[in-house]
Amino acid sequence: MKVLYFGGAFNPPTRAHIELADLVRQELGFDKVLFMPTKYEYIRFEEGKDYAYPDDVRLAMLQKIAENRDWMIVSDHELRQEVQPRTYHTLKQLSSEYELKLLIGTDWLKKLETGWTFIPEICREFGIVVMQRDGDDAETIIQASPFLKELEPYFTVVPLPDLFQNVSSTMVRTAVSRIVEARRYLKDVVMPEIVDELVPEES
Repeated sequence: MKVLYFGGAFNPPTRAHIELADLVRQELGFDKVLFMPTKYEYIRFEEGKDYAYPDDVRLAMLQKIAENRDWMIVSDHELRQEVQPRTYHTLKQLSSEYELKLLIGTDWLKKLETGWTFIPEICREFGIVVMQRDGDDAETIIQASPFLKELEPYFTVVPLPDLFQNVSSTMVRTAVSRIVEARRYLKDVVMPEIVDELVPEES
């Protein structure tokens, strides 16, 4: 089975994560996309995110999304480890089950040389598929880096349509925070029985 391995915080998962991964899957003829959420501790203390949903919450969100999408696989493999494993080690462990390629966005392409380990091994043993969006030119990024240029044969770049250009997990967390604060304010200034009447769920 040909599978794209898509690791990340998914904090929370957005339509961009899901729909763009599916577009790449279809474009390249893969059977599935495997979504692998990262551990909470890594997101908060290594990546320095302002907030992270707990592991079980992010996993449950992905599992709920996958219920009606037979092309999605959701794994808790990395969440079950004592410490956050390296992507290469996870790929090696899963390679007995699937024919894998790593799926990343152009934002991560820029960080491969300094922010990742075992990139030459990942490239040569699995290959990397790059989702090109947000106006970044993957070819320019690769050519500008001697490290990436040497590994260029192992990259597959898939240009994507201008969908979800302004969508990010950070923006979603900000919107959720504003909604929570607004509802708290309403509960302070109006009778609680009518809060839901003032802000219908569909608005």
